[in-house]
Amino acid sequence: MDWLELLAQLAAIATAVIATVAAGWVWLDVRRKRRRLEDYLKAEMATGGDKGQRTILHLMAKLGLTESEILHASFRSNKIIRRLSVEDGTGHAHRMLLEYRPDAQQDPAK
Repeated sequence: MDWLELLAQLAAIATAVIATVAAGWVWLDVRRKRRRLEDYLKAEMATGGDKGQRTILHLMAKLGLTESEILHASFRSNKIIRRLSVEDGTGHAHRMLLEYRPDAQQDPAK
């Protein structure tokens, strides 16, 4: 076996290892953001006063996540439900509220 072939095989192994580590890192990051959102909404619900529903803008300010990250985390969670707030008179939705529900089952019709 010549050096060039050995180097190519080592490069292939290194590429696989780096790709696996990167995929694991991304998976952990997505999981961490989802748990952070769930924990925050759970704590807000526990404080009482309301149902713990929060707007995406509120969550962006409190959690330091982007709108995209919050939406992605909410769609991946089985414990967060999305509700639409409707304007009086027009019946049009004007904001989305996220709410922690430990027994949540997403209903696509809602």
